[in-house]
Amino acid sequence: MKSIFITGNNLTFQDFENICYRNQPVRLHPKAKKNVEKNLALLESWKKENKKIYGLNTGFGILSDKQISNTQTQELQENLIRSHSCGVGPLFSKPEVRGILLLRAHVLASGYSGVRPKVIELLLHCLNKNILPVIPQKGSVGASGDLAPLAHLALALIGEGEVFYKDHRMPSQKAFQKEKIKPLTLQGREGLALINGTQVMTAVGLLNLFQAKKLSYLFDVAAALSLDACFGSRKAYLPRVHQLRPHVGQIETAKNIYQLTQNSPIQAAHKNCGRVQDAYSFRCVPQVHGSIKDTLHYVEKILKTEMNSVTDNPLFFTKEKMWVSAGHFHGQYLGHAMDYLSIAFTTLCHISERRIEKLFDPQFSGLPTCLSPNEGLNSGLMLAHVTAAALTSENKVLSHPASVDTIPTSGNKEDHVSMGTHAALKAKEILENTKNILAIEFLSATQGIFYRRPLKTSPVLESVIKIIRKKVPPITKDRVFSKDIEAIKLLLDEIYDAT
Repeated sequence: MKSIFITGNNLTFQDFENICYRNQPVRLHPKAKKNVEKNLALLESWKKENKKIYGLNTGFGILSDKQISNTQTQELQENLIRSHSCGVGPLFSKPEVRGILLLRAHVLASGYSGVRPKVIELLLHCLNKNILPVIPQKGSVGASGDLAPLAHLALALIGEGEVFYKDHRMPSQKAFQKEKIKPLTLQGREGLALINGTQVMTAVGLLNLFQAKKLSYLFDVAAALSLDACFGSRKAYLPRVHQLRPHVGQIETAKNIYQLTQNSPIQAAHKNCGRVQDAYSFRCVPQVHGSIKDTLHYVEKILKTEMNSVTDNPLFFTKEKMWVSAGHFHGQYLGHAMDYLSIAFTTLCHISERRIEKLFDPQFSGLPTCLSPNEGLNSGLMLAHVTAAALTSENKVLSHPASVDTIPTSGNKEDHVSMGTHAALKAKEILENTKNILAIEFLSATQGIFYRRPLKTSPVLESVIKIIRKKVPPITKDRVFSKDIEAIKLLLDEIYDAT
């Protein structure tokens, strides 16, 4: 597979996805390497002049006014990494750790951090060899960046942490020995350069976005199936209607539903029925789903900028020969973006849960109560709806914005923080619940279509049913439906590709 050469500002979403999920190799661009070397030379010249520079010859945080001797630089940086490795809780997944490694190498490649090229090259070597640091999820407040989780990454690089290597958890020193890699001996301000930035929340945020974009479209597919199962009208999705309120996401959603139900015999079968209008959970899909799509456009814009930004502190400007202590490590943009995503997908789940309920209501859908094959003797999907309701309510709690919270740290010097990583992790949990709710709507809608046989839905929706029927047969009597929900969840990528 062809290597991607990083420069600090050239990553695309496709690059990131290929590197995280498909192990595409990554190398430092020669031009970027030269820029890094020039930047390092500037920092070295200041070091010889005994200039007081934060993080090079000072303490950190509340201890930043404490001067440190140049002879103690290595000890200072190693102590920083050891003391800041305070993460707890579950571990980041392998794709997430790959993303974190990539983004940390990428920001250092921009040439504003005063590090040696070998630091970047070691990060990329770990990435390319799948030597993945063990990084706990909890411990970041989202400013000064993701200090605790990134410290665990750096701890592995200096040979004192743990890694996953060839599916085994082991000391990083042992994995390095197997690959004949020397652990990093920290110099200058390299310890701080490895941990100061937003790479953890950005990596999790990007992987959330990739999932969210797929799920957003799949909910259109599920809504289209539910519409036909309920004998709902597609008139509310006519393109002419949505020209009057031309939000981008709304127009896109209406177009999706209209095309998905094109040439559906079910639509023709109830053309002259007496129903005047459908419930909001069907009629307002373009407005609700469309709003989610427009939210994702905003999230995408923020993450695209962030993944190609410099988030270190301090910043070293080679041409201007100056250094500045700023606040690019602050994750407020990401905190807001992930909170918006969480709120949007909680809304998406709620309208899906309402459609599921409508499928179960014979007065609205004309289908058996709870889609039961033998009402009374069989409960049908009664509790599947309860599960969807429970997950929807859980999402409501999880979607309380993390970014409205802040708590002073480091002796009140770091007195405003973003909680961006917390927001990204909550969004990830919401998306996992979302997949289950989506699977329940697919399970319910396909059963509804089963009761409409011999009528068929549109060709594209029939192809979706065919995919689901490979693993989940029609319900003819009660069974363990959690297995069906899980089976459909595992088919979501295939359904997405087919539609």
